[in-house]
Amino acid sequence: MLTASCSPDQQTQDAPARDITPEEEELLETAGQILLRECMESHGFEYQIVSDKSAAEFEEFRYVIDDPSWAAEHGYGSRLQREAVELRENDPNQVYFAALSPERRAQALVAANGPSPVGLTATTPDGMELGRSDQGCQSQVDRELYGDLASWFQARTTVDALPPLRYQLVVDDQRYLEAARPWADCMRAAGHDYATPADIRAALPPPQDPLPRQEEVGLALAEARCALDSGLAQAAADLDEQHGRELSERHRSALETQRRLQLDALPRARSIVAGTERTTDPEHRE
Repeated sequence: MLTASCSPDQQTQDAPARDITPEEEELLETAGQILLRECMESHGFEYQIVSDKSAAEFEEFRYVIDDPSWAAEHGYGSRLQREAVELRENDPNQVYFAALSPERRAQALVAANGPSPVGLTATTPDGMELGRSDQGCQSQVDRELYGDLASWFQARTTVDALPPLRYQLVVDDQRYLEAARPWADCMRAAGHDYATPADIRAALPPPQDPLPRQEEVGLALAEARCALDSGLAQAAADLDEQHGRELSERHRSALETQRRLQLDALPRARSIVAGTERTTDPEHRE
């Protein structure tokens, strides 16, 4: 009786690509910025490598604040949001770009993004078609790092659209709305009349003119305690996992393509970063 077998190499090729680690993601980001700096400098413009991790803390509470300790320290994060805005405003590349003359600013945009958004097309999960130039420094960077520019653009367009789609599926889910009712009862008993956490977000003043700190913290604490006591926090987490799993299955091809291209790009990224470190290390300068 004949039996078929797979070689280790074939099994590796057939296995799903793994997610990159946060450290690998940072490596790819750094390599991309190095390439972008080189390209922009070749067109006569400056570009500085920067790191922006300011939004990370807000992702934890997409549906409802469920950490009373965090709420007691940050309220709704108005101070953190102000700091994030300040960081963006003081970003050296934004400062440099704003100081350019209108003519040079237009030239910088063309250098970075290409002359017009044509050459690449991608379709979002909801059917919208997006266009982007296949010229300019950003496309040159993506092509050099990831190789297949068209596949990268389509995969990235799909994957980037999944988190907001996932959020909307959760908050529109009847099970979420049912779980929000006891949360609203708990909030009402604490003196806050809101049907959902989203209603609180909509009613909050802008971070530049926030509620008095005691009021902001008190409201956030009530939200967090009621989220835990009513079961809304657990319901939101369960629904987020379910809809996330279903979206990942539905868009498995795009996720696989992004992972594969990212993993293939890692050796190139390491070489780019290592080359820059050698040229900036005084011991390696001639």
